[in-house]
Amino acid sequence: MKKIILVIALTGCAFILGFLAKSTFCSNETKCTDPSTCEARDVHDDKKHPVAENTLGAFSVSLSVKDLQASKEFYEKLGFEEFGGGMEMNYLIMKNGSTLIGLFKGMFEGNILTFNPGWDSNAKNLDSFDDVRVIQKRLKKGGIKLDAEADETTEGPASFMFTDPDSNVILFDQHR
Repeated sequence: MKKIILVIALTGCAFILGFLAKSTFCSNETKCTDPSTCEARDVHDDKKHPVAENTLGAFSVSLSVKDLQASKEFYEKLGFEEFGGGMEMNYLIMKNGSTLIGLFKGMFEGNILTFNPGWDSNAKNLDSFDDVRVIQKRLKKGGIKLDAEADETTEGPASFMFTDPDSNVILFDQHR
């Protein structure tokens, strides 16, 4: 019962975070890699920066689990199917419609809200998304303190993390 309440609570947090994020990130027709050009486009006022559809990428909740097999069986009862990972790798990505959850055994403590810029919910490449470094720069400019940062001098795969006011870890993890 506690796990169901946690999943519902995290889903609600994700919805609110997604809603609030629309005023934080830039709009773009293609991959946005230059924050100066992102900032110049479509700014309605000094406090908001609109976000293009799917610029944050796939969203999932990454759950730290004690027993991977038991968790897999539990989420299968809710209609989730194995989508990625593997028992031998100590993690599974489970999917129900466009809803994604990651089950991770022994990889981290607590649960993590995860965004994958550049991917949709089927792990397919998006034509339009904001590079993880552009998102990172915007958040830092907006006063978000990061716990781990992506190297802004690089391109391609990178990630950064921060913690929200309620101690929830948020990971932006770009795979391409």
